Amino acid sequence: MSEIAAPSMIKVIAFQLMDKEYAFPVHQVQGIEKLIHITRVPGTVPFIKGVINLRGVVTPIIDLRNRFNLPEKEYDEQTRIIIASCDDIEVGLVVDSANDVLDIPKSIIEPQPDVVGAVEAEYITGVAKLEKRLLILLNLERVFK
Repeated sequence: MSEIAAPSMIKVIAFQLMDKEYAFPVHQVQGIEKLIHITRVPGTVPFIKGVINLRGVVTPIIDLRNRFNLPEKEYDEQTRIIIASCDDIEVGLVVDSANDVLDIPKSIIEPQPDVVGAVEAEYITGVAKLEKRLLILLNLERVFK
């Protein structure tokens, strides 16, 4: 009989915003969609772009560039909506592009540095150096609030 060890790897979805790569655990991803029509909702905070009707489910959409106070960029062919869930809340996150699903050894995840560029530190759980890539790991719970 073999013992089941705690997983030493974490599987994440990596995506691009500006020139940086971000990631969060893949178990929080419900799907990745090409950009579809977003219906604006009056009176919402600026980073909530509106809602989409995805297979009969109305899903709020957060523009992560806006949420992180990054410069706006016109949506293009690479723009994706990552449908993510956290604590029974399902939200679409607009990103510049969705890159990969990666396995990251937990041992290479470092605590967030004091300064991490434009993204407010409250959204970050850590950073991972993977070959020549630097991934900023996000805490979706904090991004959603």
